[in-house]
Amino acid sequence: MATHYAIRHLTRFTYASPVSESVMELRMRPASDATQRCLQFEVDLQPRARVFAYRDFLGNWVHHFDLPRRHLRLAVTARAQVQLDPPPERPAALGMEAWREVDQWADRGDHWDFRQPSHFAVWSDALVGFAEELGPLASRAADPLGTVRALSGAMHRAFAYAPNTTRVDSPIGEALASRRGVCQDFTHIMLALLRRLGLPCRYVSGYIAPRALGEDDGPTTIATHAWVEVLLPGLGWVGIDPTNDIEAGLRHVRVAVGRDYADVPPTRGVYKGGAASSLEVNVEVTPGEALPTLDTAVVTAAWVSEVAAPEATADRLQHEQQQQQQ
Repeated sequence: MATHYAIRHLTRFTYASPVSESVMELRMRPASDATQRCLQFEVDLQPRARVFAYRDFLGNWVHHFDLPRRHLRLAVTARAQVQLDPPPERPAALGMEAWREVDQWADRGDHWDFRQPSHFAVWSDALVGFAEELGPLASRAADPLGTVRALSGAMHRAFAYAPNTTRVDSPIGEALASRRGVCQDFTHIMLALLRRLGLPCRYVSGYIAPRALGEDDGPTTIATHAWVEVLLPGLGWVGIDPTNDIEAGLRHVRVAVGRDYADVPPTRGVYKGGAASSLEVNVEVTPGEALPTLDTAVVTAAWVSEVAAPEATADRLQHEQQQQQQ
């Protein structure tokens, strides 16, 4: 049976003094594919501005705008309705011979971008040390599917989910050192571990819906979320959520995919002005078979971050108008 969600994602920027222009791109429209359909999507801006849309090189929807007048606040509200169909059943294992096909992909140069280190998913000394600490779990001791599941469990046991413990641009070394982080950190570390084994995998940006009442399967966020998709022989792209140690399913709403977070932040922009700013994010997710409105919500997650004023510059850096995936 299909599952439906209404999603409302509010992002509000507040500046200490008026800024003269904001230019921004959004990756907030849920994807449509074999098991998920975006039934409705809309973006509202305050102050008003004209919004344009295109698809990037990975097929993600990108909405962008230019607000060329002075403003003290900028509010971006994205609303969506989506339908998720149950994912196909997966086997208990693939067999060790599946590694042969993975190596054939590499020999042909297939999926090259998703097998290499990337900006946030780096093969640093700390990452290699963590892989050595995991021993056989971070090797090809099991078949590819078993390896993915084992690494997800190892990540879930080794790290504590702790909101607001890292920044939007934090390297994975910080989470590896403290063994604490948010879904963005869990995802980057697992991407790096899997790519060292030759498995093509990608970063998924999206939302995670609340658990069923009374269900307890570990830490979770009810907000923008991130997880891993790994390409496996005979199965295609399989989603795995190391933050919660579950396979992606009817609770996971996919928005965009990339090599890592740098490809798919929900917001990326710049503004003209020397003012400090604050960023508030509020996400509401409503599950239900009948969704009469996009505004009704039964679950809400919100957070605020402060950004200091720049030193002797009129233009803010891009990452200062990005929001971390908690």
